Amino acid sequence: MKKDIHPQVHPVVFVDSSTGEEFVSTSTVTSEETKKIDGVDHYVIKLEVTSKSHPFFTGKKQFIQRGRIDAFKAKMAKAEEHKTKNDA
Repeated sequence: MKKDIHPQVHPVVFVDSSTGEEFVSTSTVTSEETKKIDGVDHYVIKLEVTSKSHPFFTGKKQFIQRGRIDAFKAKMAKAEEHKTKNDA
């Protein structure tokens, strides 16, 4: 590897702000806040969404669009009914 071209990698702990879940890893990202884990200072990086809180990964996915789909189907049925009346 070439010297002085790669970013420095630091120990970090990613914290899910909605669940409080912590993930210890390494990253080039740093912060002002640190936390000592096993005698090593880790930078604390707060995240809004992680695999512990995102609906795709938790299996608690909600279908918000369902009402719109039903409304669209009703509109199409009404248009089809109107079309058959005008064709007759």
